[in-house]
Amino acid sequence: MMEEVLQFLAENPIFYLATVEGDQPRVRPFGFVMEADGKLCFSTSNQKPVFQQMTQNPKVELCTCSKDGRWVRVCGTIRVVPGDAIRQKALDTMPALKGMYSIGDGIFEIFALDNACATFYSMAEAPRTIEL
Repeated sequence: MMEEVLQFLAENPIFYLATVEGDQPRVRPFGFVMEADGKLCFSTSNQKPVFQQMTQNPKVELCTCSKDGRWVRVCGTIRVVPGDAIRQKALDTMPALKGMYSIGDGIFEIFALDNACATFYSMAEAPRTIEL
C-alpha cells in the first residue's frame, strides 16, 4: 500500500501540502518524499512559515494529480523525526536537497506523517482509500 502511494508521488513529483495558519488555509508545492520506518516523510526548514504552521497544528493534507486525470489526497498528523541518520537518508534519497540543507546546519527538519490515509480518485472510478 505504501509502495503504491510512493510510486504515484514519484510519477507526479510535485505535490501540494496544505496547512492552516490561524483560520487561513495555506498551500505550497513540495517535491521531496521518502519512506522511513513505514511512514511517509518529507523535509523543510525550521525557518519557514510552513514549519511554524505544522508545529501549531500538525494536521496536514497533501495532494497531487497525474497527467491522465487521477489524483491522490493524503492526510495525517505531522511529527518531527529527530536525528542525523534520517537527515542523511533524505540527502541520499534526493541529492538535490544538498543545495539547501546539510547535516548539522540547524535548519534541516524531517517530518513523518502519522495516522495517515491516502485516497485515490479518478473521473472513471469510485474513490479508494488505504491506511498507511
